[in-house]
Amino acid sequence: MSDERRIANIFELPPLPPGKELCSLLCEWGSARVERIAGAGVVTDWYDQDEAEFAALLQGEAEIEYANGEKTALTKGDILFIRPHEKHRVSRASREEPCVWLCVFFGKAR
Repeated sequence: MSDERRIANIFELPPLPPGKELCSLLCEWGSARVERIAGAGVVTDWYDQDEAEFAALLQGEAEIEYANGEKTALTKGDILFIRPHEKHRVSRASREEPCVWLCVFFGKAR
């Protein structure tokens, strides 16, 4: 890839706000979008999204909790698919090594 096409490096993070996620839109095409989400020690509110989400944890460790009480532990390299309106939240995220997610959102529910 030529230098003119290089947009950014996914691991080049600005200072992260304490206890908050930093979402960066990497690209959009049609109804799909790709985001980098980064944070350290973050616990999120509940999400109930109209879109499906494919998430890859590129760095750190995290736990996703679902509304039914089920929890999924994730480590570097793990991937996850979340269906539209599958209520979930990040219930634990590593502090020492910030979590860096690559997330693709697509296919709004009808």
